[in-house]
Amino acid sequence: MLNSIKEIYQNVVVSYIEELCNTPMLLIMSILDIAIVVFLLYKLFQILKGTRAWQLLKGILFLILAMFVSDLLKLNILNYILSSVMTYGVFMLIVIFQPELRRALEQLGTNKFSKYFGMDDDVNSKIKENIYKIAIAAMELSRTGTGALIVIEREIKIQDITSTGILMNAEISPQVLVNIFEPKTPLHDGAVVISNHKIAAASCMLPLADDKDIARELGTRHRAAIGISKESDCIVVVVSEETGKVSIAKDGTLIADVREDVLKKILMKNLIMESKPRPKKKIKKLVKEKKEEQ
Repeated sequence: MLNSIKEIYQNVVVSYIEELCNTPMLLIMSILDIAIVVFLLYKLFQILKGTRAWQLLKGILFLILAMFVSDLLKLNILNYILSSVMTYGVFMLIVIFQPELRRALEQLGTNKFSKYFGMDDDVNSKIKENIYKIAIAAMELSRTGTGALIVIEREIKIQDITSTGILMNAEISPQVLVNIFEPKTPLHDGAVVISNHKIAAASCMLPLADDKDIARELGTRHRAAIGISKESDCIVVVVSEETGKVSIAKDGTLIADVREDVLKKILMKNLIMESKPRPKKKIKKLVKEKKEEQ
């Protein structure tokens, strides 16, 4: 074992270092290569941290360590079993963690170019207006004890959810939202999906969260909100039919019983796009204020 390690060191590591010393361009490309890999691992860590996959990742690292130790100690049977698990485990991971993988890949493909071309201001004013309308509707539904599910699409598109309901493409207004969830009306059962600053569809079906750690007192409406927020980056406003309380689902987590001001604050924080800083305007403003003081 030690001889093979020494041989690998001589043939691979030493020869590679010599090649780097003789070719400066190769050294630069290697540094760039390492930097990209470190960045990707860091982003992967950010995506997986706090999810089910994070716990599994720690288990995989333990298996890799155990496989290395078993090979080092010549525990052939154990090493064979661990090697087989690692070989076929990749396919199992793809099946088990399909929602998390899909969400991560969708986030890599989201379009954020609007942040760099000064288009934020008009969009943000429209988003703020819609947030106030949604908050007014949620509080009115809460006051009357009317159950509601309002899904606000963000960067990850959820056309598969929208297609399960009745397409509307209507302007957002408190009156329309309240009327949709009015009991015994054709569209009250299911969720409303808001996309591109409009009510895209109503009576949509959402995936239910089946986590065992979710409180048992939460009903189907709240489980559906948690379920869709785990599979995408959308924000879901939930109004309980039993208690009239308003909750928000985000990233698979439920923020229960929020007031109107808290509801607006959370929606603003998660939906408003951060504008590109404009230091020149700030400097001009400060200079103008100084002249006025003088």
